[in-house]
Amino acid sequence: MADFGLYAYQEEVVQRALKGENVIIWLPTGGGKTRAAVYVAKKHLETTANAKVMVLVNKVHLVDQHYNKEFEPILGSRYQLAKVSGDSEEKDFFGKVVQSKDLIICTAQILYNAMINKEEFKHVELSDITLLIIDECHHTHKESVYNKIMRCYVEKKLLRQKPLPQILGLTASPGTGGKSTLDCAVEHVLQICANLDSVIVSTKNYVPELKKNVPKPMKTFDIVEKRGADPFGDRLKWIMKQIHEYMDVPPDFKLRECGTQEYEGDVMILEQRLAQCAIHLREYNDALLINDTLRMMDAFRSLEEFYSTKAAKAFDGTDIFLVGLFNENQVELKNLATNVVYENPKMAKLESVLLNQFTPGVQSKGILFSKTRKSTHCLYDWVTKNTALQEAGVKADILTGAGNGNTHMTQNEQSNTIRRFRKGSLNLLISTSVAEEGLDIPECNLVVRYGLLTNEIAQQQASGRARARDSQYSVVAQAGGPELRREHINDFLEELTQKAIAKVQSMRDAEIELQIEAVSSSKTSEDCKTEKKGLFAASNVKILCRSCFKAVASGSDVKLLENSHYVNINPDFKEFYRQGERVLLQKRFEDWEPGCTVICNNGNCNKDWGFEMKYKESNLLPNMAIKNFALETPVGRMTVKKWKDAPFMVEEFSFEEYCYNNMPDLFD
Repeated sequence: MADFGLYAYQEEVVQRALKGENVIIWLPTGGGKTRAAVYVAKKHLETTANAKVMVLVNKVHLVDQHYNKEFEPILGSRYQLAKVSGDSEEKDFFGKVVQSKDLIICTAQILYNAMINKEEFKHVELSDITLLIIDECHHTHKESVYNKIMRCYVEKKLLRQKPLPQILGLTASPGTGGKSTLDCAVEHVLQICANLDSVIVSTKNYVPELKKNVPKPMKTFDIVEKRGADPFGDRLKWIMKQIHEYMDVPPDFKLRECGTQEYEGDVMILEQRLAQCAIHLREYNDALLINDTLRMMDAFRSLEEFYSTKAAKAFDGTDIFLVGLFNENQVELKNLATNVVYENPKMAKLESVLLNQFTPGVQSKGILFSKTRKSTHCLYDWVTKNTALQEAGVKADILTGAGNGNTHMTQNEQSNTIRRFRKGSLNLLISTSVAEEGLDIPECNLVVRYGLLTNEIAQQQASGRARARDSQYSVVAQAGGPELRREHINDFLEELTQKAIAKVQSMRDAEIELQIEAVSSSKTSEDCKTEKKGLFAASNVKILCRSCFKAVASGSDVKLLENSHYVNINPDFKEFYRQGERVLLQKRFEDWEPGCTVICNNGNCNKDWGFEMKYKESNLLPNMAIKNFALETPVGRMTVKKWKDAPFMVEEFSFEEYCYNNMPDLFD
């Protein structure tokens, strides 16, 4: 087994963990938190009888990354290691894996599922684990899966149920929880410590060494003045005003300024009353937000793409009016969008920032952070078509989160992109927040945050990517704009976090009351959620297509399958949809496989509702995405993004009952 040493600051922060205490290691991005955790795991395995180490991560790609880059090279020759995620077949007999291995790296959801699953081959108890390492542990709050696991831990501790694992948390910043006073920030850090039953440790004696190894970048605010004129944006707002007048906004409802996040929130509320118009207004508001950050043509194409699909789906007077309104203004909008006189000045400033770092013959690496997957694709198109950037040697590609949509990346695509970036065939990543946290990305000379409104944790992690000597961290923003204000607030909150941690470190045994309070509030919260879910009987809630608003199901038709999938078991439901393309997933599952997408069959609606699941080899069950439906309740219409927010209880799926009701011949 390879041996390895630590920097003095790393040795300092692991001392209490080596004594068996529960600790949170707080080191900046690039400070070697994971390496310190490997060291603690190694010593634990060497000195603890029947040791069982489990490493929890909050993203699937980190399972492979931690296994391949950190733990296996050091521990693999002497100990039995396993990596398990939703992609792994081992998840189906996770209990057996835990019994047979010395160290397991898995997503937190895998462990939590095993804790609540009572099947022998799948079940895991906290008492089976002797050391529990929690990566990015600042996520241990509210209803996160980390916190669900730790609530079980704290409950067992308060009931004096033993044995329990030692806890080792890792974080670059616990943040302030959005609080702006020292006392409240201290309370937030204390709550994280309480949730993890841990003290928080950082280097005190070797700060200069840490700063030498993890240098802070030079921060610049690259400010542009507001556009002198924006006729394209003005035209969009005029169209939105026509929609406001058409739909007759209720007098009790006040819409805020178009082109803002606040307006988007207003429209989401309005969608519950005037859904068709609200959907179109959201698209125009998105176009305004794009116009504020990217090129005018990017905003125009976004609308054009939306209406190219809507034109064929118009089925009533409102739809015909909304599509017609765009068609009437389409030519004028395109003419305005192609007028370079009114182009977004932020793009010119961004070009200047990039050209300052990327010059022919100079080896530089950079990350350009943007808000959405759509914006990363627009920026990539801009970079690759920009003559000056291409002559400067900029070789860019996109890095976004994993998933199954058209704009998502697979894990292999992510890994290949990062590999090319590391080797130098790429030198600029255009990324969403996925590159802020966790991914093994080489040190950069330049990090640019562009059009972002995030908290202090995300800002610190993005800044931590600029770790090369004399690196730059640039904020491109409009003078007096919200991004600039947020950045200054985050700078203040970062300092506040450091002060709060220092104050918490000076305290003693302050967590126990918070632990009791956390467990109590958790139960109260669960009671409230249950009460909210039971607000209406499932049979009294109609489920409507969110596009054409035809009633297609009852709440009582929906059942919860394997604690994950909301399926419609009513055989009559198939009359309301048609099958689309076959769904292809990289993952394999024990009891089911994906079938085809299900699409609204009402006239020209064609709203995507979800996909069919082939369950236990023969039963096709439509898996319904609640965001694609509206709910008609006894007190009015509403929409929710997630099933957990539905105002009725969804019963668990019973395979035996389903077979009895739908295949009675089997029971004759």
